[in-house]
Amino acid sequence: MKCAIKAFETKGEIQEQKHLILEDPLPVTCSGQVRIIILLPEETEINEKDWLKTASKNHSFHFLNDPEEDIYTLSDGRPFYDKK
Repeated sequence: MKCAIKAFETKGEIQEQKHLILEDPLPVTCSGQVRIIILLPEETEINEKDWLKTASKNHSFHFLNDPEEDIYTLSDGRPFYDKK
């Protein structure tokens, strides 16, 4: 029996034998081959300083160095104070 294409999100665990075990049963009524996308957690998170340094060297952001893009001054807008 063919299923309509749907996407489901669930959690699971990759065991030492490289088998994927899902936490919950899938909410499907058919069987057959599937495509699986596995999202692994980052081993180390990139801190903000390193991310900004990398982004500043990316050619995609070079347009921001153009004087025409510098349209705001310190007197624009109102200060925002976070009320925590």
